[in-house]
Amino acid sequence: MRWINSPQSPGAGLRTVLLAQDDGPLVQSFYDANPAYFVLLTGSPAAKHAALDDLMALPPDDFSYKRKYFIGVIDAGGQLLAVADVIEDLLAAGVWHIGLFIVATALHGSGFAQRWLTSLEQWAMDGGAHYMRLGVVQTHQRAYCFWEKSGFVQVKIRTDIELGGRLHNLRVMVKPFDSVGLAPYFRLVPRDQEQASAA
Repeated sequence: MRWINSPQSPGAGLRTVLLAQDDGPLVQSFYDANPAYFVLLTGSPAAKHAALDDLMALPPDDFSYKRKYFIGVIDAGGQLLAVADVIEDLLAAGVWHIGLFIVATALHGSGFAQRWLTSLEQWAMDGGAHYMRLGVVQTHQRAYCFWEKSGFVQVKIRTDIELGGRLHNLRVMVKPFDSVGLAPYFRLVPRDQEQASAA
């Protein structure tokens, strides 16, 4: 675990940390205590190796990227309250991707998730991001509403994507940080245009 100055903490008495392979037990404990995401994805709580798999996972070999960050928010007692997996410059410079975003169930509805997202977005913009991208499981309506309310726009549906041993359809969503809209984004990432083949 490494302390980082940014993204900013989403609340008083909290810290953001950069998590690594050695933090697998801490992340796994967080997964075990907050199983809802994994039940939705796989029908079961997180597998025993899920945290280590996520910490070590990298984009596909044919995807360009600069760096992966696995970031946590911890309280004064050292407990994880949230995690986010963020990829810098995925597919194109200026495009940052949220691969995972989980907030402790007890904090749902408190406004914490929105504050955490705002911190991540500001940190990404400070790092050169012009767009934030993510994928949402199509059946996860609550998550979709959260992202849509946060300014993300659905640009494509990817079908039959294997996640957690099951096939899912994913909504690809993008949020432009500039006022130029999505046209420049599609020039950077043409695979995300709806008429492009799902790959």
